[in-house]
Amino acid sequence: MLRLTDITLPLDHAPAHLDAAVCARLDIAPADLERVTVFRRGNDARRKNAIKLVYALDVIVRDEADVLARFAGDPHVKPTPDTAYKFVARAPEGWDGPRPVVIGAGPCGLLAALVLAQMGLKPIIIERGKAVRERTKDTWGLWRRSVLDPESNVQYGEGGAGTFSDGKLYSRIKDPRHLSRKVLTEFVKAGAPDDILTEAHPHIGTFRLVTMVMSMRETIERLGGEYRFGTRVEDFAIGEDAHGQRRIEGLHLSSGDYLEARHVIMAVGHSARDTFEVLHARGVYMEAKPFAIGVRIEHPQSWIDKARYGACAGHPILGAAAYSISHKASNGRTVYSFCMCPGGRVVAAASEEGRVVTNGMSQYSRAELNANSGLVVDVSPETDFPGNPLAGIALQRKLEELAFVAGGSNYQAPGQKLGDFLADRPSTALGSVTPSYQPGVHLTDLKQCLPDYAVEAIREALPVFGRQVPGYDHPDVVMTGVETRTSSPVRITRGRDFQSLNTRGLYPAGEGAGYAGGILSAAVDGIRLAEALALELVGPQA
Repeated sequence: MLRLTDITLPLDHAPAHLDAAVCARLDIAPADLERVTVFRRGNDARRKNAIKLVYALDVIVRDEADVLARFAGDPHVKPTPDTAYKFVARAPEGWDGPRPVVIGAGPCGLLAALVLAQMGLKPIIIERGKAVRERTKDTWGLWRRSVLDPESNVQYGEGGAGTFSDGKLYSRIKDPRHLSRKVLTEFVKAGAPDDILTEAHPHIGTFRLVTMVMSMRETIERLGGEYRFGTRVEDFAIGEDAHGQRRIEGLHLSSGDYLEARHVIMAVGHSARDTFEVLHARGVYMEAKPFAIGVRIEHPQSWIDKARYGACAGHPILGAAAYSISHKASNGRTVYSFCMCPGGRVVAAASEEGRVVTNGMSQYSRAELNANSGLVVDVSPETDFPGNPLAGIALQRKLEELAFVAGGSNYQAPGQKLGDFLADRPSTALGSVTPSYQPGVHLTDLKQCLPDYAVEAIREALPVFGRQVPGYDHPDVVMTGVETRTSSPVRITRGRDFQSLNTRGLYPAGEGAGYAGGILSAAVDGIRLAEALALELVGPQA
């Protein structure tokens, strides 16, 4: 089979044109083409009124050797790579050795647990939040009634923070072993739409993520895995091995139980602040890392569609348009869009009482009125929160507390029209853009809950973005604060064996450990950690 890339066709091409394009590209007769399968489809929207679809195709031809010889050296005509997942280890038949523990049931922990279960290692999954159905009800409690459950919310619970997001399934990670394909394939088995395997920028959406996560849990349990929901790890027992090295020995759980555990994957997510504090107190090596802070910005989706697709806006193949923009401000800060959610809504994402956090989410249809995105500014430990590995958490908490007060101390989000933000005046009334955040937006002045350097940088960037995306800086556009959970403020540093630098048996993983950003990269990291743990526990597969 051959992989052809960079095959371009008009937006409204007929299905037969795909075969014709392959024959023309390979200079073969139609009779010599046996099969064409779409591997990936994206679009080229640089010319708004002449948008093209861009394909990567897997094709079977009558004389593959001849084609490869004629196109030797052409990077767009190659043998199709083998993307099938291959297990690196497997427990012996009747395995009754120590069971690995996975802390956290978000994308990273979910894939780690699944792969461990598929290798016969029967993992125990510890999740402080609830199963996804019950967790969804608690999350709605904040959105609809301003009632926050600190243990069951957008951040905590089965599925992780990615459950209440746009469900984006693409990343820029290096993936030579095609682990992302393993992730997408498992998602489809669990009920995700088939098109995530072929779209260049696939997404799932919240409702489908909920049912998919439940299906994957059933698979893990069927393979011998065990879930413990509503259970928080309150402390870590750390001793020494025979060589005098620090080693994880067990976990003290909120249930009062002590769980012996010498192989633990830490997939706690970027908001497990109390867990970071306990790890730091127990001497597990960690360091502060950069992240970003800012606001959520909302535009009518129709404005973004028109700005990006011109006369092609609304075409069913294109769907709701997205954007990705950045600007280096004169004060040295980079301002950029983050976690852009087409046709979605801004959601309350707090996990601690007395604090307000915003995030974005979309359903699979991306059919809601507004587009939203984080509009954030980079911050770094050297400049903005020096002192200790947990100083970034203190900065996040400070801004979230200021947002809670600015919003009225009732979990409403402080909001401001873009025109008022640029003019340095509080907003008192909405214009043509209606914010989507629930439990509501309190109009005020966002500079009350943002550092001066962030306000300065965003004010400079907005007109620049307006030139890149027409309508972006319309004065009626609504901004809500604050966006602080862009990534983990700490890195639980690990070595080449994927274990903690100074604590054997502890495998820091995913977003919370500072090694991923988004559903797909976190899930891929979970697979890597599961593999490393399995090799340590049972050795390579014979």
